[in-house]
Formats: sequence, structure tokens, C-alpha cells
Amino acid sequence: MAEPQWDPRLAAHWSVTHGINLIIIILGAFIAIRAANLVIDHLQFKLARNKATTDLEWQRRATTLGRILTSLVTAVVGFMAILMLLRELAIDVVPILTGAGIAGLAIGFGAQNLVRDVISGFFLILEDQVRIGDLARINGTGGIVEQINLRTILLRDGEGAVHVFPNGTITALANLSKQFAYAVVDIKVAYTENLDRVMGTIREVGASMERDPSWGSLVQGPLDILGVVSLDGGSATIQVKFKTFPLNQGKVANELRRRLMATFVGRGIKPYA
Repeated sequence: MAEPQWDPRLAAHWSVTHGINLIIIILGAFIAIRAANLVIDHLQFKLARNKATTDLEWQRRATTLGRILTSLVTAVVGFMAILMLLRELAIDVVPILTGAGIAGLAIGFGAQNLVRDVISGFFLILEDQVRIGDLARINGTGGIVEQINLRTILLRDGEGAVHVFPNGTITALANLSKQFAYAVVDIKVAYTENLDRVMGTIREVGASMERDPSWGSLVQGPLDILGVVSLDGGSATIQVKFKTFPLNQGKVANELRRRLMATFVGRGIKPYA
């Protein structure tokens, strides 16, 4: 059996008919990826422009989203370019596509929860629903957000326990520290107390906290007395609240209770027991 001979004319013909196509495919893939990257960079710039330049966490989030989109576009364009190159090299791509489809179907069934978590995490980051350090309540569990990943979010509760929530399982998320918060305090007093006197005392305590440099800088307005919110078992419950800066509602509420207790004792006002 004779060995195939090198024929320069056949090589030149192949270079003209297929080689140019290979170059066009490679250049086209490079240009498509580059154009997509420019669009993603522009989108990232528009997202970041709406936030302060000192907001380092949002800048990091925008960078993370940009990298994810860049990797996704690169993978898709690269896969399509490889298929086109194989066809130009007269390699049958049907078995490859069939195998990839079967593998993708198997992976899809096995990793559907993972895909759901990643997609949910992508939108969680994109929509800026919660940030690291925020006080949040997720699926009924409250605590400080310690990590936000594409797949999971980590929350540390008041007892120090770390709760890991897959992003796809989050059905209820309450951010308790976005822009502002409320320090809410309920005060129970007996029916026999003069409520006008009690509320006047509460206003005085609230005003004293506003004038205090240590506490006045943590609140965003005067103490709001919502009034008597319930009557039960011989007691009236008066609810008050301070509008505070994020993450300060707990200590403001504790200080307000401490001052109210001391003032009530000094004026002979007895809380209902």
C-alpha cells in the first residue's frame, strides 16, 4: 500500500478553501468575545456609577458580576467556535453534540439545586438585597450577614451560631439595616397610672437622648410615641420608636429602656408587672 504523498497544490487549495475560514472563525470569536466584554464593562460602569465610589462592597459586587458574565460569554462563544473549527476540519460534530447533550441532561438532573442556588445568588448580588454586615432575617432566622456567595449566604445569630442558607431556598428575606432602622420599645403601665403624665415623661426621656452627643448622633429624628397599642390584663402597652442609623437600633432601644426605668423610678411611675 502506497504512503500518501505530500502535494503542495492540494495543501495550497486546502489553505485557500479552509484555512481562510479557520482564520475567520478564530478572529470572529475573538472579536465577539472582545465586543461582549466591552458591553459588560459598560454595564458594570453604569451599575457602579449609581453608587458612591467609596462604596467598596458594591464595587466588588459589580466586579464579581462582570467576571461571571465575561466567563459565561467566553465559554459560549468558545464552544461555538470550536464546533465550527471541527466542521471545517471535516470532523463530524454530531456525536460530540449528542454526547454533550446527554451529559448536560444528566448534569442538569443531578445539579438542578446547584443551578437554582447559583441563579438566585446572581440576582441576590445584582439587586443588592442584602450586604455583608447587615442585620437581616432570613426564613425567620435573624442575625448578622457574614458572607454572601453565589451559592450560599452565611448568617450569624445572637447566640453566635452560623446558619448557612442555600440561595435557592431563601423564601423570606428582611433587611433590618438598609438606610435606616427603628428602635421599638414597648412600655407596660397599670391602668391606675396617669397616661398623659407617663407619655410626657417618655417625651422628656426621648428629648434628653437627642441632646446627648453620644446618642443624638445615632438617631435620625425625635422619639415617636405611637400611643397605647394594646390593653390587656390590667395593663396598657405604650409603644415608642426612634428612627436610627443602620445597625444602631439595638443599643438605642436598650439605652432608652434604661433611661425610662430610671426616670419612672424617680417619679414614682410603676411599670405593670
